[in-house]
Amino acid sequence: MSGTSADEIRKHVKVYVMVFVALMVLTIATVGVSYLELTIPLAILVALVVATVKGSLVASYFMHLVGEKKPVYWALMLTAVFFCVLMFLPLFAMLDHTGQ
Repeated sequence: MSGTSADEIRKHVKVYVMVFVALMVLTIATVGVSYLELTIPLAILVALVVATVKGSLVASYFMHLVGEKKPVYWALMLTAVFFCVLMFLPLFAMLDHTGQ
């Protein structure tokens, strides 16, 4: 048998349930924000922030990256930075195109 106890399993289940609840709250927030009359750049920014938080929750807990070592975190941070740059380039191009 493995060395896991029932308390350890309950602890992990509690963490997964909390992450699930957080993801549901963020999904409801995303839907709620879509009904607000925001400018396009602000709506894109809010959507990207919520998606980033949701993605980091999924990667951290469901992909078990919470316990990984520093090099993995540095690689993930570098990836996140490049992702943000690639996401904001079209936003800035659109702002330049519309003249705002």
